[in-house]
Amino acid sequence: MSAIRGARERARTEVTAAIKEEARRQLAERGAGELSLRAVARELGMVSSALYRYYRSRDELLTALIVDAYDAIGAAAETALATSEGEAPAGRWTAVCTAVRAWALAHPHEYALIYGSPVPGYSAPQDTNLPAGRVALALIEVVRAARAAGALREPAAGEVPEPLLADARHLAGELGVELPAAVLARLVAAWAQLFGLVSFEVFGHFHGIVGAREEFFTRAVADLARGAGLADAPPRQAGAVLPGE
Repeated sequence: MSAIRGARERARTEVTAAIKEEARRQLAERGAGELSLRAVARELGMVSSALYRYYRSRDELLTALIVDAYDAIGAAAETALATSEGEAPAGRWTAVCTAVRAWALAHPHEYALIYGSPVPGYSAPQDTNLPAGRVALALIEVVRAARAAGALREPAAGEVPEPLLADARHLAGELGVELPAAVLARLVAAWAQLFGLVSFEVFGHFHGIVGAREEFFTRAVADLARGAGLADAPPRQAGAVLPGE
């Protein structure tokens, strides 16, 4: 019986992977709003009723794809964090940010699914919350370790407005993060700016404006590191010139 059960589990895993792969292909061709279980089933040579045994609705399939994307970009960030252990805090920060950018550029349609326009009629369930936080937690770990090593410039009293401190205290409780509210508030701003940089590049908003994309990103990430309190941010690379400089 165990051999039969194992074969069934392997078959289910293979079919599930095929469904996701076809769904990703359709995302790239038509966008998330046009994703259809019937269309996926048709392309795989399955009847719709068979596919519904794997995913009960389009939204359930979308959620699986979203979780996979968040996990993949999160894993890239965590790998960069682990392999940069022992480097200066700003170097680790840059490694994590660079890994995020590299994954996004290599998987633009999956990146668009999680950081692009909302999918009409879809509301993400709680299942996506933990995977969605993996990149942020990697950045938090860089700052936490820097603070523990005495290498973090903390905000001065009054530097962060009280409403933002209140938000940060709530977030710290939700995440179980032991950082001062002012430090976390500043970090949230840097995290948002990181994804702004990545999104501008992935979605083509730098076209005709920034040609030296990698140098631009490296310079901007160093500025974000300084903004997060990592005073040993690496110097800008040669040729990394921002418009107007």
